[in-house]
Amino acid sequence: MSDTFSYDVKTTREEPLFEFGSSYSPRVSYHFNPKVSQYHYGVRHPMKPFRLMLTDHLVSWYGLHKIMDLYETRAASEEELLKFHAQDYINFLAHVTPDNINKLPRGSLEKFNIGDDCPIFQGLFDYSMLYAGASLDASRKLINQQSEIAVNWSGGLHHAKKSNPSGFCYVNDIVLAIINLLRYHPRVLYIDIDLHHGDGVQEAFYTTDRVFTVSFHKYNGEFFPGTGDLDEIGCSRGKHFSLNVPLQDGIDDDSYISLFKSIMTPLITSYKPTVIVQQCGADSLGHDRLGCFNLNIRAHGECVKYVRSFGIPMLCLGGGGYTPRNVSRLWTYETGILNDVILPSDIPESVPFRNWFGPDYSLHPILDDLYENKNSKKYLENIRIKCLENLKYLQGAPSVRMDAELIPTQDLTGLTEEEDELIRELNEDDEHARLQQIEKDNFKRGEVM
Repeated sequence: MSDTFSYDVKTTREEPLFEFGSSYSPRVSYHFNPKVSQYHYGVRHPMKPFRLMLTDHLVSWYGLHKIMDLYETRAASEEELLKFHAQDYINFLAHVTPDNINKLPRGSLEKFNIGDDCPIFQGLFDYSMLYAGASLDASRKLINQQSEIAVNWSGGLHHAKKSNPSGFCYVNDIVLAIINLLRYHPRVLYIDIDLHHGDGVQEAFYTTDRVFTVSFHKYNGEFFPGTGDLDEIGCSRGKHFSLNVPLQDGIDDDSYISLFKSIMTPLITSYKPTVIVQQCGADSLGHDRLGCFNLNIRAHGECVKYVRSFGIPMLCLGGGGYTPRNVSRLWTYETGILNDVILPSDIPESVPFRNWFGPDYSLHPILDDLYENKNSKKYLENIRIKCLENLKYLQGAPSVRMDAELIPTQDLTGLTEEEDELIRELNEDDEHARLQQIEKDNFKRGEVM
């Protein structure tokens, strides 16, 4: 593990550089671990964890740390990872290194999908446990109502499967966080605005109605991961609880925002989620190294702002994004949105690594002039109509099965005994109040219990 990018997110300027957008600001928690940005996939690999260092520096130099609860998170435990991932896969990740990779049994690399996209690098397992631990910590703060919005930009690795890595993702922190949230929340809405389809999360919850997954992404049958067509709607009890919005190259700001809002409004109104998990992959921006859309930072942020406007608890995660300077710009801008503050466009002169943001040194560079928009109005209207037709099957919020297999039987929230006892007492008080009300209602009807 390299120490080239060591830093302290709390080392910042004296005065914040922002204005409050309204009289109310939600309680936001910011979950980070400076170690996670120090890992390295390889010189030629497009995934650059140091983008997280750039993000944390921008966030702190704008002064946003002064209005958030900061949590330097612990790594996830192997036991926590096993709530979704297979034992043999976790054992493999825990023991494989660049030094012993040639000594592994024949077929191991093929079995676990190791290759150019998902290489073995120094500290791989520690890296995976760190970003997963941050997402789990963020989910705990929402469960305990210590936060209304919890942010982990190091998370959002949505391609990882139960038994193998995929698309630069080794551990699916999103699935782990949602499993934790399901212990307390009856319905979770997962929204994915990454360029790529959120296949790992969709697959994990494809048969349940307790998690609704919706993904806006490029799709043509060949673009990675090759999934995410309109006909992928879930199955069994989860039928019609997966929604995919396949898009073509070059979609612009107005088209994307209009489509996003026209779908999310009836979805949120009908499904009535009690918590929302939003993956904010930055590779859907224009000029991304692996991207093909024409979205500007403000448009991407408008989607986050719109979801926040519903006032539902939110877990916001990172994801893809392969032009580091634009990734850090975006997630800093969206950190401001989540706190309901307005950030100035000019990047502070004193911010470390400011030369990365030249020549414009702006939080909002022009990113919409690279690709032809292949999404005709007719195509987008057809997508919108088909998505809304799928939503008609919801018929209101589904009931909750508290015996669902997705609910772990063992408490892995990481709460102290005092916190656990407090939550128990609050639940008992709520139940006592409910029984008292039932008794009063029955008494009025002459049916004294």
